[in-house]
Amino acid sequence: MPPTSRRLRTLLLAAASAGLIAAAPPAPPGSGPPGSGPLGIGDRLFPTLGNPGYDVLSYDIALDYDGRNTDPLEAVTVIRARTTAPLDRINLDFARGEVHSVAVNGLAARFTGADEDLVVTPVAPLPAGVPVRITVRHTSDPDQGADSGGWVRTGDGLALAGQADAAHRVFPCNDHPADKAYFTFRITTPERLTAVANGLPAGERHRGTTVTRTFRTEHPMATELAQVSLGTSEVLHRDGPGGLELRDVVPAADAAVLEPWLSRTPAQMEWMERQVGPYPFETYGLLVADSVTGFELETQTLSLFERRLFTGTTHPGWYVESVMVHELAHQWFGDSVSPASWSDLWLNEGHASWYEARYAAERGGPSLERRMRDAYTHSDGWRAAGGPPARPALPTAGHKLDLFRPVVYDGSALVLYALRQEIGAEAFDRLERAWVRGHRDASATTADFVRLASRAAGRDLAGFLDGWLYGEKTPAMPGHPDWHAAAPTTGPTTAPKAARKPASPTAPEAAPPAGR
Repeated sequence: MPPTSRRLRTLLLAAASAGLIAAAPPAPPGSGPPGSGPLGIGDRLFPTLGNPGYDVLSYDIALDYDGRNTDPLEAVTVIRARTTAPLDRINLDFARGEVHSVAVNGLAARFTGADEDLVVTPVAPLPAGVPVRITVRHTSDPDQGADSGGWVRTGDGLALAGQADAAHRVFPCNDHPADKAYFTFRITTPERLTAVANGLPAGERHRGTTVTRTFRTEHPMATELAQVSLGTSEVLHRDGPGGLELRDVVPAADAAVLEPWLSRTPAQMEWMERQVGPYPFETYGLLVADSVTGFELETQTLSLFERRLFTGTTHPGWYVESVMVHELAHQWFGDSVSPASWSDLWLNEGHASWYEARYAAERGGPSLERRMRDAYTHSDGWRAAGGPPARPALPTAGHKLDLFRPVVYDGSALVLYALRQEIGAEAFDRLERAWVRGHRDASATTADFVRLASRAAGRDLAGFLDGWLYGEKTPAMPGHPDWHAAAPTTGPTTAPKAARKPASPTAPEAAPPAGR
C-alpha cells in the first residue's frame, strides 16, 4: 500500500483496533450475536464504512454473467490483505448478495451478516502484521433498490456506479477510499457479449459457449472507482498523448454517432497534461451506457457516461466537452489522489469543476470570472444548505446522493479561485502539479492540501483557507471587493447529484456540472 494510505490507516484504526473482541458463535445473516456487529473506521459522513485492523493489498473478483441483467451473478472475491492489529474477527463491507462460503488462508471460516457488514471468524485469531487471504463465494445482485448504487442496469446489460458507498453492494470489500488496492477482474459471459473492466486486458479463455476475460489495474484503486461493463458493446481503440492506449466502450449500434465525441479525448488529455502534468494511469476511455442515471462518474481508467449526453440536442458542444473534461480531470483529482475521508470530497469535485470551468471558458462557454462570480453570489446559500466545502452536511437519510451538493462543485472550485487570487497563478500552478505528483496512488487530506499550498506560496495559508474551507459565510474574494454573496433563501437550494442539470445550455453557470 502507498505510505500515505498506511499512515492514515494506522491513525484511523488505532482506537478501534484496541477494542476488538472475539467473535461469538455463528448466527443467521443479519442476526449476529453481540460483538459481531458492524465496526467502521469512523468516517464522519459514513461512520460504518471501512473496517479496522487490516490493509487490503489486492482484490481478485470473478463474476459469472449469464446475459440477464435481472439475475444475480455468481461471484468469487479473493481479498489479500495484511493485518495492522490482532484480529479475532474480520469485518468486510458487503450487502445485496448471498454468501455461500468464506475461507481465511484456505480454511473454512464462520461468518454472519450484520447490517451491511460481513463478519468473518477465522479458525484461529490473527496476529498483527501478517498476510491474510480471504475467499468469499457469493452472489452479486443487480436488484439494488432505491438510492443504493452499485450495479446500474443498461439497455444491453450492466455497469457499475459505486460512489460513494456502494461498491460493497457488488462485492465484499473494505469500502473506503483510505484503503486503496490493486484489482483483478475475471469475467465470464456468453461469447456474444462483451465484458470490460478497469485497467488493461490480461488474458482471455474460451470454454464451450462462454468466454472469460481478465483485466488488471497497474495502479491501486479505491473501491468506489471499480467499473465493470457487461453488454453487447463495441470496444474502440485510439492513441492518446505519448502513445497512451485509449479505449472506449459503447453500445455497438451507437459507435458511429458517438465517434465525433470520442475522438476528442486525446486533445482533452493533452490539455489536462499541460495544466497538471502526465496522465497518471495505464489507459483511459469512456464507457457510454444506455441508461438514465442523471450523472456521469469518474470510474478509474473508464469513466461512465450517459448515452443521452452525446445523442441529445439540449446542450452545446462546448458544454458536452467540458463534462468530458470534468471526468477526465478526476483521474488526477479523486482517482490517482483519493480523498482520505468523505469530508475531503471537495478536493475531488472542486478540482474537477475548476478544470471543467476553465476548459469551457476556452471553448465558447462563460468566462471563468463570470462563473466564479455567479458561484460567489450563491455560495452563502450553498453553505447554509449543505455545509462548508470541507465539512459537508450529512446526507439526508435515505438520500445518500444528497452529499453531492453544489457546495462541493462550484462552491469548492470557488475556493481554488480564491487561492489563486491570493497567491498568484504561478504559485497556484506549482501547487497543483506538486499535489498530483506528491500524492499519486495515495489518499490525502484537506490538511495535506493546506500544508502544500503554504509551501508553494512561501507563507502560512492556514488562516486564509480556514474561512474558505470551514466558514459558515463566504470570505471576501481577493481582488474583487465588489463581489457580494446573496442571503440564503429559506426553501431548498440544492438538489442531489442525480438531479443536477443546467437550466439552460446558454447559462450553465446557474447549476453545477452534470458529472460527479
